[in-house]
Amino acid sequence: MHLLLDGQILSIGQLGPDFLILDKAIDHPPANARLFFAVDGKEREWDVRLPEGMSVGSRRVVVAGGG
Repeated sequence: MHLLLDGQILSIGQLGPDFLILDKAIDHPPANARLFFAVDGKEREWDVRLPEGMSVGSRRVVVAGGG
């Protein structure tokens, strides 16, 4: 599972209904991104909005639908 954000691929450790937890935190302002998720060999991807951006101080990131 990973997030594509401005050309960077960020590994995701956990995905919830309105948040994700990054394996490694970074600083980034609010932005649109693309989420990639695979289960049983089937990959799904969709656009998300990161309305609060990201902070190196927290691996938890708020996610909203489509960007």
